[in-house]
This record gives sequence, structure tokens and C-alpha cells, in this order.
Amino acid sequence: MQPGCMHYRKSCHRDNRPGDAHALTFSCFRRRPFLTRDRSRMWVIQAIALAKAKHDFDVWAYVLMPEHVHLLIYPTRDHYDISGILQSIKLSVSTRAIRYVKEKSPEFLSRMADVQPNGNVAHRFWQRGGGYDRNLQSPKYIWETIDYLHANPVRRGLCTGNVDWKWSSAREYAGMGDTLLPIDADSLPDDPRKS
Repeated sequence: MQPGCMHYRKSCHRDNRPGDAHALTFSCFRRRPFLTRDRSRMWVIQAIALAKAKHDFDVWAYVLMPEHVHLLIYPTRDHYDISGILQSIKLSVSTRAIRYVKEKSPEFLSRMADVQPNGNVAHRFWQRGGGYDRNLQSPKYIWETIDYLHANPVRRGLCTGNVDWKWSSAREYAGMGDTLLPIDADSLPDDPRKS
């Protein structure tokens, strides 16, 4: 950055390292609660399933909150691109959401409007940028992350117990098996806290 420059641009460094899990968090545009309806939540679930098939990753945990998504994945290819995985998920949801709003609820478009400095308007479902990505290697941190993600809806007061939140993998971890997106438990490391 040049001296005296007052404009800062955040950059997100991705470390696509084989053998690492990735704890991803990505938010709706301006952290607006675009994920309060079952319809938009299902779009996210379906987009993750499609991206999983396309990019070959295992899903270890997920939680959909009203304005953001937490996703813990384990890429199974030696060469992978987390940015490409996120783009597959986010583009699919954005395309469906914007098309739906234009056809069924055009008055909602103003909440998705991102006015550019040149006056052009883009409609966004997701916040610009890559979100948050943290590489995880240690089984201890992987399991702590899973617990943290599953507790998110409880901390926010959306439910009383983590298994009460339908939009999470917590029910599968509790042995209820009726989650919307199956977990790839076979590739999970053993929980060292249970040794």
C-alpha cells in the first residue's frame, strides 16, 4: 500500500493443504438474515451437496444461521481449491435467490441492492469476499470446532438444545440420523476427548 493511502482491502489467504480440514464461515450480504426461510436454507443444503459431488470433499459439520453459514469440510483430493468450493456453493444459492426474488417478491430486491460507486446496482445474496477459512489438522481442534458450531444456535437463543436446530448436523452426531445433509463420519478422526 502506498504511503498516505486511506483505502484498505482485506485479502483472504487460502491454504489448500492436503490432509487439512477447513472450517468455513460465510455471511449473507450486509449480514442480513436472508436464511430465515426454509426455502433459502434448503438452497444452501442443496448447493453444498452439489459442490461436494463436484469438488470431492467430505462434510464433517454444518450449521445454518439466519445470516451466515458454518461448514466444516475435509477435501479428499490432493489438489483442491477452497475458493472454487465456496464459489460453487455461493453462486448456486445467489442465482436461485435472485431469480426467485425477481419473480415472486420484487419489492425485496432493494434489500439485496449493492450500489456501486459508478451508480450501477448489483444484487447480492452473499457478502463480498471469501468469508472466513481456518485450516484444522489436530483432532482435538476438529472436535472442538464441531462442538462450537453445534452450540451456535443455542448461544443465539434460536433453540434450547443443539439437537433442536434442524439446520445443523448436531442431530446426526446425537444419533438421530435425520439431518438434511449427511455427515461423512468415516473420514472423521477419532475424538481424543473420548480416549
